[in-house]
Amino acid sequence: MNPLGAEWRKSMRSAQGDCVEVSYQAEQAAVLVRDTKAAGEGPVLTFTRNEWAAFVGGVHDGEFNLPA
Repeated sequence: MNPLGAEWRKSMRSAQGDCVEVSYQAEQAAVLVRDTKAAGEGPVLTFTRNEWAAFVGGVHDGEFNLPA
């Protein structure tokens, strides 16, 4: 599966393929996310640029950290 002619990239910090890949689609102003382990055969999540920015901001702010 290669929706919208996506070019995928994954974090250089990923370990042994346990990560996600991201593709930015300028024409649709969309950010696509998929699981690397699915080898392109799994589902693809689609976010608007604003939704993606809010998610990344939450990650940076520790919003999703598990309680100690």
